[in-house]
Amino acid sequence: MEQAGDFRRTVELIVRQVGHWQQPRWAASAAGGNVSRADLVHRLVQELANLVADAEARPRRLVPRLDHDVALPDQLRVVAADLLAAGASDATLARAASVATATRAAL
Repeated sequence: MEQAGDFRRTVELIVRQVGHWQQPRWAASAAGGNVSRADLVHRLVQELANLVADAEARPRRLVPRLDHDVALPDQLRVVAADLLAAGASDATLARAASVATATRAAL
């Protein structure tokens, strides 16, 4: 239960941090300068979607990259809710929280 709460809080912090961003802010480089902030958040969404698929014993699928990066916070919310609903193990939720925390630090 603690891992679920940690994960939920971290996702909410990310959404609050980026939810108001416009396209130029999404296009800026993330910490480290190798990828855009949008690419980094999409990578997080994909990683969480992979964890959902694993938890539900389904094949992994690519998460579509939508035309507008401002939709990324909504994609993140949906995939995070899916992971919590999938009944993922504490280890999986801890992994998800760790990846989300690292993403947040790089934004």
